[in-house]
Amino acid sequence: MLAFAVRRILISIPILLLASFIVFALGVSSGNPLAPLLEKNPPAPPNVIAAETARLHLDQPLIPRYFSWLGGLLHGDFGPSVISTQNIGTELGTRFWVTIRLIALAMVIALVLAVVVGVLSAVKQYTVTDYTTTFLGFLFLAMPSFWLAILLKQGGIEFNKAVDAQVVYTIGATSIPPPPGTGAQIVDVLGHMVLPTIALALISYASWSRFTRASMLEVMNSDYVRLARSKGLSRRTVMVKHALRTALIPLTTVTALDIASIIGGAVVTETVFQWKGMGDFLLNAIRTEDVYAASSWLLLTGVIVVLFNLIADLLYGVLDPRIRYA
Repeated sequence: MLAFAVRRILISIPILLLASFIVFALGVSSGNPLAPLLEKNPPAPPNVIAAETARLHLDQPLIPRYFSWLGGLLHGDFGPSVISTQNIGTELGTRFWVTIRLIALAMVIALVLAVVVGVLSAVKQYTVTDYTTTFLGFLFLAMPSFWLAILLKQGGIEFNKAVDAQVVYTIGATSIPPPPGTGAQIVDVLGHMVLPTIALALISYASWSRFTRASMLEVMNSDYVRLARSKGLSRRTVMVKHALRTALIPLTTVTALDIASIIGGAVVTETVFQWKGMGDFLLNAIRTEDVYAASSWLLLTGVIVVLFNLIADLLYGVLDPRIRYA
C-alpha cells in the first residue's frame, strides 16, 4: 500500500504542475497589474513604473517567469505580490488555517448527517421518514450555496434584533477585538463558525445522503447480506458490520471528488459572512491581477484535492478487505 501511495503522489506532481502553468499563463495574459499605477493622474514617474515592472518580473517572458516562481516555491518564496507590503506565503498560510477549520468541521457534520440519514432512509424505504428525508435532501441540493448562506445570515440578524442581543454571529471569523482569555476566544471562534458551517455542510450533506441511501439499498439486497441474516445475526450487526461498511465505499469516492466543490463553496460562504480566509485571498488576487498569489492559491488547493483523493483510495482497503493494492 505504501508503494501505491508513493506512485499516486508521483503521478499527481505533473498534474499539479500543468494546472499551475495553465492558471499562470491565463493570469499573465488576462491583464496588466500595473494598470492602476499607469492610470494615475498625475501619472507615476517612469522610474517608479520601471522599478515595479522589475519587482514583479513583468520584463521577463512567460516561461522564465513561471520557472522562476517554481524555483522560489522550493525555498518558501511564493513570488512578489502586486501589494508590495504583502508576503504571499505568510498571508496564504494565515488564511489557510481560517478556511481549513470551516471546511473540516463542515465535512464532519455533513458526513455524519449523510450516513445517519442515508441509512435511515434505506432501512425505512418508502415510509414517511424516507419521503421526508428525500424531500429535504433535494431541497438543500437545489439551493445555491450563496443563497442559503444569505438566508442564514439574514435569519441570524433578524434573530439578534428580536432578542435585542448579539446571540448569533453573522460577520467575520472572530470578534474585533477578540475577547480576553483563551477560553473566551475559543468560544468566540466557535460562535462565528456556526452559520457558515451550517451553510457549507447542508449543501454537501444533501448529495452525500442520496448516495448513501442508494448504496445501502444495493448492499442490503446483495447475497452476502442475505447470508448473514440467514445465519441468525442480529439486524444491527448485519447493518453495521456488513452492509454499512461496504456502502461507505461510494460515499468515500464522492467525498474525495467533491472536495474541490467544497473549497469553492467555502469561497462563496466566506464572502457572504465576510471571513478573511482563502476565499477572500483569491478574490483579492483576481481583483488586483496578482498572478503569483492566484497561482499559489491554486497550487495549495490542488495539493489538498490530491491528498483527499489519496486518502480515499487508501480507505478502500480498510472498508473492504477484498480490495488490495499491489
